[in-house]
Amino acid sequence: MSLRHPGYAFEQGLHELGNGIYAWLQPDGGWGWSNAGLICDSGQSLVVDTLMDIPLTEAMLAKFREAESQSMKAIDMVVNTHHNGDHCNGNCCCGNAQIIAHVLTKEDIPKEDSSAIMAIIKAPEDYGDLGAFLKHSFGAFELQSIPERLPDRTFETELMLKVGNKDVLLKHVGPAHSNGDTLVYVPQDKVLYTGDILFIEGHPIMWVGPVSNWIEACDYMLSLDVDVIVPGHGPVTTKAGVQAIRDYFVYISKEARTRFDAGMSFEEAARDIALDDYSAWGDAERIAVNCATLYKEFGSTEEIGMGTAYALMAKLFVEHKRG
Repeated sequence: MSLRHPGYAFEQGLHELGNGIYAWLQPDGGWGWSNAGLICDSGQSLVVDTLMDIPLTEAMLAKFREAESQSMKAIDMVVNTHHNGDHCNGNCCCGNAQIIAHVLTKEDIPKEDSSAIMAIIKAPEDYGDLGAFLKHSFGAFELQSIPERLPDRTFETELMLKVGNKDVLLKHVGPAHSNGDTLVYVPQDKVLYTGDILFIEGHPIMWVGPVSNWIEACDYMLSLDVDVIVPGHGPVTTKAGVQAIRDYFVYISKEARTRFDAGMSFEEAARDIALDDYSAWGDAERIAVNCATLYKEFGSTEEIGMGTAYALMAKLFVEHKRG
């Protein structure tokens, strides 16, 4: 079953969804190649997420202005769906727009530090598998000298905005992928922007959990009156994409629990869990982080930092590439 919306090709750039609603897509949807959106009505505009670096964001905003010259004379609002750099590093490109995010997103943005990754990318050969993995994942981006711009306005549970005459609902569904995971729903147009609560044709990564929150977020999305869903990464989808991510987390949670109870380490579980049904999805190395997060939920006291997480994913990435 295809998870792609039949009306929209997965091609780089601007995609009109109708009635002043747009998606900005970045194939292949892997590390850093995130999606964004634009909502316009009656001369007002709201941008959903900015991109990994300044050149990518400026190119996107230029196309937004071409498509909606009246509404985009000045950006009115920007919503950051969470704190990862590929969804907020371009905030500095948005002029006097009001930046809106969940309160935990605002707290977490300053904790994002790409300096260690940048140092490794400059000399990847010195870092073995980790260098190869990070160069592959982030080498295409200009991560130096990005001015940090934090949200101006925050919310805790949900917030209803007005873009012209359109209602736009911000709904907090985290912690799951991150602490501040936020959905952006336009009920009048039956369009939903999910941030990284949805990765389509790519393995999701659960940095925070618990898994129950992610499954509940999927149930919430499935309950909405929505026809077009723009994921954080990957092609535009329908509720079939939501169901696929829900099924994935139900599956790996069950499989990880079985291995936890059998005394296997999370690294052993990550290698042992069969991903045959998801073999066409990219970034399979993320199973290492997902298992680590699940094990912590199951009661494991073993902590892994960001460096260890990337090192484990690098090992799996290289093994998959060779195998």
